[in-house]
Amino acid sequence: MALSLPPLYPILDASFLPDFERGAYLMRVVCELEEAGVTLLQYRNKHSVEEIPHDALIMRGGATSAVRLIMNDHPELAVDAGFNGVHVGQTDVAPLEARKVVGPERIVGVSTHNRAQLEAADKMPVDYIAFGPVFTTASKANPDPVVGLDGVSEVRSLTKKPLVAIGGITLENARSVLDAGANSVAVISAIFGPGKDSAKIAKDFLRIFR
Repeated sequence: MALSLPPLYPILDASFLPDFERGAYLMRVVCELEEAGVTLLQYRNKHSVEEIPHDALIMRGGATSAVRLIMNDHPELAVDAGFNGVHVGQTDVAPLEARKVVGPERIVGVSTHNRAQLEAADKMPVDYIAFGPVFTTASKANPDPVVGLDGVSEVRSLTKKPLVAIGGITLENARSVLDAGANSVAVISAIFGPGKDSAKIAKDFLRIFR
């Protein structure tokens, strides 16, 4: 059965977590996002593998079964933490290996950045394919070339798998991304960061998608 994706897919990058009362913030933001209507949430930590089990445990404790939690990069840690799936990039564990680790019931997603990568991913045992960056993004140090809305429209016809658009997506342009053919938009810095009310912003995104 095909995976049904919500239109909003927040990615909580560990670089946005405060040093002070980190656990309390994590617990609060997960609970508030769920109350706002978020049903799919990814945790990404590119800096410290040691932090992941602790953070993941708090997130799993904060979320009910209404929120599916996805771990970036680490299929074994996703299983250990009781997460609902794993997301891998082009330079991470291969999707086939990730699938072997997490089993048939958990979600496996993969990042793609051009037509060739997307066509290859379509043949892999993945539940959804992420594609981007759609717009210029500040969330990666060395981003791939921007694909634009035309790129999203082009690859939409190449796969029946759910398509997650990522990269530079904001409240202002999110609707146009779904209209271009994406099933879901992944947002990082648009929703998380110092001084941002993540739950309120999530509600604003969800209002746009109604």
